Amino acid sequence: MDKSDKPMLQVLQGYQPDHTPVWLMRQAGRYLPEYRDLRAKAKNFLNMCLTPEWASEITLQPIRRFDFDAAIIFADILLIPLALGQGLEFREGEGPVLEKMADAAALGRLNYDSSKLQPVYQSLRLVQAALPKTTALIGFCGAPWTVACYMIDGTSKQNFVQATSWAERQPDVLDRLIAILVEASTEYLCQQIEAGAEILQIFDSWAGLLAGAAQSEQFQRFIIKPTAELIHRVKARYPHIPIIGFPREAGQNGYAAYIRETGCDALSIDQNVDLIFAKENLQSVKPLQGNLAPELLVQGGAAMKTGVEKILTAFGSKHIFNLGHGVVPQTPPEHVAELVECVRQWKP
Repeated sequence: MDKSDKPMLQVLQGYQPDHTPVWLMRQAGRYLPEYRDLRAKAKNFLNMCLTPEWASEITLQPIRRFDFDAAIIFADILLIPLALGQGLEFREGEGPVLEKMADAAALGRLNYDSSKLQPVYQSLRLVQAALPKTTALIGFCGAPWTVACYMIDGTSKQNFVQATSWAERQPDVLDRLIAILVEASTEYLCQQIEAGAEILQIFDSWAGLLAGAAQSEQFQRFIIKPTAELIHRVKARYPHIPIIGFPREAGQNGYAAYIRETGCDALSIDQNVDLIFAKENLQSVKPLQGNLAPELLVQGGAAMKTGVEKILTAFGSKHIFNLGHGVVPQTPPEHVAELVECVRQWKP
């Protein structure tokens, strides 16, 4: 493989870049005034995701402002349930709401319609054409377990009690739903690659629900196994495209199993992961991404700089700088600019 001229890809290909690449989860979002202006015009979050001119513009906003090393396409992990025929709306102040899956019979009504996701592929093409030549383009999907949680419970308000109940009481039905999601997600990710995505990230935002010692069997069955299957299927078609996994709040054992058993090319870690453990047990296996606490970015100043330097010192430059979760809406944009400058100026 030829060495890329994009620092983010260099790290994922095993090279030492000139500087530690930096991008942030939810780097396009409500903390930016230009995003809020567009959001006011669009009226509806789903409209923004499915209107290529808007989604591509939102994707590019933080690149213009902060010159991140990667852009991540503006979309949502719940577009897959939408393409499967499940009702989805985003309510103001409440977030996403899906029609709940009451029982196994609901699985029979799911039917993947890829035409519903064509706007995402068009957005990717528009962004790829507009990006600076050293900026990588990331496509993504939600992990099967996390997407299943929303599909079963309909909302995150109750901490996914129904989904965790399915894992406990009707695991075979959950297996069937997850198999449907692996298949749909494979198609979705491969189409994103065809539209210009150079890196993929799999967001398992609710991996922590199965991360306890008592649930290690469930973690293996509903997180490790389907993620490994999804990665295997995508790699069978596009072996050169690196895939980053993010099983948020998976805990030390969960992260260690994930990085070794799923086939991911890199691991994104949350802010609760001990840096020494991560360096010795995770980064020794594959590159890492993360893991500054989003609250430190809100705080800015000396506290943020100390946090940044601790991470950079621990991981060196074969590392992708990011947060332990997404940028929160109350983050001052000037702190983000300060963070990027801090990462870029750092020398090992």
